[in-house]
Amino acid sequence: MLLLSADEMAEWRSCAEEARANRKGPGQLPVRVRANLMPMLNYYLGSFLAASGLTELGRQWLVAGALNEEEALMSNSYLSSFLDRHGGALAMPAVVFADPAPYIHFTGVPTMRDSRRRFLAHCANSLPHFNAPVRIVDIGCGDGALTAALVESLRAAGKVGDVKELALIDRSPAMLAVAERTVGKVLDKSVLKLMPGKIEDLAGRLEGRYDIAVSALAYHHMPLEQKRVNLGMLRPRMDHFIVFDIDANNDLPEQLSPELALSVYQSYGRMINLVFMHDAPVDLALSCVDAFLMTEEVSFLIEPRGRRNDYHMLKTQWHDLFEETLAPEFSCRCDTSCYADDYIGLFTLHYGR
Repeated sequence: MLLLSADEMAEWRSCAEEARANRKGPGQLPVRVRANLMPMLNYYLGSFLAASGLTELGRQWLVAGALNEEEALMSNSYLSSFLDRHGGALAMPAVVFADPAPYIHFTGVPTMRDSRRRFLAHCANSLPHFNAPVRIVDIGCGDGALTAALVESLRAAGKVGDVKELALIDRSPAMLAVAERTVGKVLDKSVLKLMPGKIEDLAGRLEGRYDIAVSALAYHHMPLEQKRVNLGMLRPRMDHFIVFDIDANNDLPEQLSPELALSVYQSYGRMINLVFMHDAPVDLALSCVDAFLMTEEVSFLIEPRGRRNDYHMLKTQWHDLFEETLAPEFSCRCDTSCYADDYIGLFTLHYGR
């Protein structure tokens, strides 16, 4: 992932303020920027202006940026096309996860499918053998497919036998209903405990101690300060905590900041690229992009911290968080990449008691 120096961030902010104050379009600003970052600066200026109410001017910057993008990273193209499809409005077109289908399609994209397989292998390799029936809680279980696969993977590895309880937590009732059916195919439904809602609201209601707490692409739905509080509540209620997440700088940077735009450009641009590379009907791919990925991307661009949907962190920040909130009772048992390219990474991080 590419990052900006302090001087570059100041330069980008200055360009954005001048473009907004004087209605400057592409080619009208004396910009000093690394050549490879020029499309990313265009994206920052375009999203900054669009979020400031100057949508058409912002679109001009995005269209200009699209001319110099590389094939694997086309965020200017995707965002300008999104504006065209939605009447020029920079607004979230859907409620994320209200319909499970776009997310389920995303998890079936080859890169995500392979990454999830690696995550399952990491869990099986790093967890200890459990002699007694285990209690598992899945925080943000989604459609339950990964949960079911985890149980089967741990059984195949001889790490677990019987499951005493599997608590499924998800804020989407539609997702939870799918998860109940999916996990119910590998476990008796009597051991399932459905908990609709956010972990921020449910941590205090967990009873007893869970052998394994797992959260795949879900624990990032709260900002760092809430993660600290929540992990403090979860610590006495779990023995192992395993996170599968995106390595991206999308938490601490504020709305309309160059560092947030640069990170979103890379992380979401790459994820959308992976969706469109997958052989699928165009309508299904567009639904996945608009009702899931682009809805989250727009949230970063128009909503401040505390209101937006997602707060992906850099893996170093996850380590700092776990050391602050879980150590010394817990130590790192696994820190492994599930996928990595120049712009985005997916990782497994396991801390155990």
